[in-house]
Amino acid sequence: MTKAADTLLLRMPEGRSVPAAARNNQQQLTCPREPSQIVHEIDRKQVDEELAILVRVIGPEYSETVDPLEELSGLATTAGAIVMGGLVQRRDKPDVATFIGKGKVDELERLIEFHAADIVIFDNNLAPGQTRNLEKRLKVKVLDRTELILDIFATRAKTAEARLAVELAQLEYSLPRLKRMWTHLSRIKMGVGMRGPGEKQLEVDRRLVEKRIHDLRTELDKIERRKERVVAGRSGHMTVSLVGYTNAGKSTLMNALTDAGVVAEDKLFATLDTRTRRWFLPGWGPVLLSDTVGFIRDLPHKLVTSFKATLEEATRADLLLHVADASHPDVVQQISSVYNVLSELGIEEKQTVLVLNKIDKVADPTLTSILLVRYPRAVPVSASTCEGLDSLHKAVSDALSRSFRDVEVETSVSNGRLAAFLAAHGEVFSTRYTDTRMIIHCRISPRFLGQIQDPDTEIRYLDAFAFDDPVIGGNPESAGDGRGFGEMDEVA
Repeated sequence: MTKAADTLLLRMPEGRSVPAAARNNQQQLTCPREPSQIVHEIDRKQVDEELAILVRVIGPEYSETVDPLEELSGLATTAGAIVMGGLVQRRDKPDVATFIGKGKVDELERLIEFHAADIVIFDNNLAPGQTRNLEKRLKVKVLDRTELILDIFATRAKTAEARLAVELAQLEYSLPRLKRMWTHLSRIKMGVGMRGPGEKQLEVDRRLVEKRIHDLRTELDKIERRKERVVAGRSGHMTVSLVGYTNAGKSTLMNALTDAGVVAEDKLFATLDTRTRRWFLPGWGPVLLSDTVGFIRDLPHKLVTSFKATLEEATRADLLLHVADASHPDVVQQISSVYNVLSELGIEEKQTVLVLNKIDKVADPTLTSILLVRYPRAVPVSASTCEGLDSLHKAVSDALSRSFRDVEVETSVSNGRLAAFLAAHGEVFSTRYTDTRMIIHCRISPRFLGQIQDPDTEIRYLDAFAFDDPVIGGNPESAGDGRGFGEMDEVA
C-alpha cells in the first residue's frame, strides 16, 4: 500500500450471473406504522443479492500486510451481497461531509457506474449526515460497518432472545437516522409557525421507536435476570466458556470436545445463541462448556450491550477459552480485538487459556512457532483433526485447579452428605476417623468451600495460598514484558 490511495477492482466470478433481483431500483419508502416496520422499511439494511462496492478509509499508521478489504468482503458476502469492486483511501482524518475526499467520491461514482452497483458498503462508521450526502451524490444506498453487521445479525438470529437483542440494536442505531426517511416530504412547507407533514410524521415515528426501545429493554432485562438465575444455578459445576473472533472455529472445537453436534459453518457469525454442553474433562471430571457469539473488530457497542444476556455465560465462567485462528494472517490483531470486547464486558482479567486453532491450515509451520514465541503459554490445536486436544485437556485442568485450596475439613462422622459433596467437587486425598469425628484432607475450589454452612464443620487451610498470583489475561498493551494477550500465565 503506497501513500496514495489505491483502487481495487474485483470482477464477478467466472460463470456467475447477476441475479435479476439485484437489478431492481430502490423503492420509495412508504409511511411506516409500527417500530418494527420502521426498521425493516429502511431497505438500506437489506443487502441480499445486491451488487456492492466496498470502501475503507485507513490512517497513516496502517501497516498491516493483509488486504484492508478482506474482512469487509467476508462480511458483505455473508450478508448476501455480490462484491464487485473496492476502493481504499489513506487519510489523516475523514472528510466531514463525505468521509472520503472529493476526488475519491468522483472515482467511486465511476466505479459504481462501471459495475452497475446497487450499494456501497463502508468499513468505517459514518455519521448520518455523511451517509445522506453520499447517497445524494452517488444515487445508491450507502451502508456503514455497523449497519452491515446489524444486517448479518438480523439474518442469523434464530431464538426469541437473539431477535429481541438485534431489534433493540437496530432501533437504537436507526433512531438518530430517521430524518433521512422523510426527505421526500420535506418540500411540502406550510406557513410560519406551522409544521410540515414530514416533520409531524417524523415525530410520531420517533415516539413509536422510543417506546419500542423501552419495551425491548424491559423485556431483555427480564431475560438477563432469568439468565443470571440459570447460570447461578450451575454453581455445582465448574464452567468454561469459549470466546474468540468470529469464524475462529469455536463451534468446531466444541463439537470436538463434547460431541455436541452444534452447527459449525465456515461463515462469519454462524453462532449467535449460547449453547452449553457437558464436557467430561479427562483427569478432572464433568464441566460445563458454553459456546458464545463471535467477536469482531470494532464490534458495535450497541450489539455488545444488547447481547449482554447472551454473553452472561462468559461473564460468569470460571475459565475462558480464547480461540484464535492461527492460520489467519491478521491473528494478532484479532486477538487484540477480542480483548477489547472482553474489556467492554468487564471480564478482561478473567482466567483465560489462549487456544491457537486451525494449525492444520497454517501454510508454514514456522508461523505457528512464531506465534508460540509471542504467546508462549498458548495451546496449539486443530479442532477439525483433533490434534493437540490432549494438551488442551491438561491446560484446562491446570487452569481450573489454579485457585484450589489444600484443606482439612473436620465434621461429624454422620455427615455423609458433606463427604459426598467434597468428593464430587474436589480431590480427596485421605479421610481419618475418630469416635465421633472425621477429618477429610482434600483440594477444592474456594467457591465450593463457601457453600459449606454447617456450624458443626471446621475448615483448616494447609497451604500458603498466593493471592497475588498473576491474573491470567490482561491488557496486551500493558504487559510489562512486551508480550500480548494470552502470553501471561494462562496455565499453572
